[in-house]
Amino acid sequence: MPTESFDERFTGPTLNQDLWVDHYLPQWSEPARSRARYDFTTDGLRLRIDADQMPWRDADGSFRVSNLQTGTFSGAVGTTRGTHRHRLDGLLVETPQVTRRLWTPSSGELEVVVSASADPTCMLAIWLVGFEESGPEDSGELCVTELFGDRIGPLSSTVRVGIKAHHDPRLTDDVRDIELPIDATKPHAYGVRWSGDGVDFTVDGQVIMSSPQQLAYEQQLMIDLFEFPATEQREPRNYPKTAMVHSVAGTSAS
Repeated sequence: MPTESFDERFTGPTLNQDLWVDHYLPQWSEPARSRARYDFTTDGLRLRIDADQMPWRDADGSFRVSNLQTGTFSGAVGTTRGTHRHRLDGLLVETPQVTRRLWTPSSGELEVVVSASADPTCMLAIWLVGFEESGPEDSGELCVTELFGDRIGPLSSTVRVGIKAHHDPRLTDDVRDIELPIDATKPHAYGVRWSGDGVDFTVDGQVIMSSPQQLAYEQQLMIDLFEFPATEQREPRNYPKTAMVHSVAGTSAS
């Protein structure tokens, strides 16, 4: 049965497989490319981009990613069915996935405490994305936060939040960049509450954006550290590139 709520502190020494899949959208790639790099510290789980890490998918360029997510779903090899179809041209299932609903709420609350990277090539993201098993239109996303390294400073940081329609015709894209007086390399809590009444996005418990739009279908949580390399030259001394996930607290109201 899917977990209705959890309070994850990442105490290690291994990842809780009842809550997490340590691959990024594995249906669209291959295991050696989708597998996350991470380790445990006294502060939580440290996501890493390592010098020898391969791009996630050559057709999508050179970006690299380490990700945790709370479910998997796909069709058979060569089909177009799967969670988070980020593009429609040539995206086919490469590694079929068993359907796993570890935490896929249709409404509820989420708060994730993270420390982002200020590396200008990195972005730390927290997303709730449509699971899509019920149909490709159930693909909308709650962008809890996207933190780009080149927009993080000691006195203020830009926090991207909002709703992405993707392939859901019932939704309208509404994504905002909000500058806040925080240093996002320090621990801060990024959250969302969503129900039939709409959506509230929060930082450190304060609402920074609200929307009346509704996403009334299953959402899969994804926490990812991306690297978008400026060049293909990689200096091992500049790695690993890291971000910390300190805790995750979620409650499903569905």
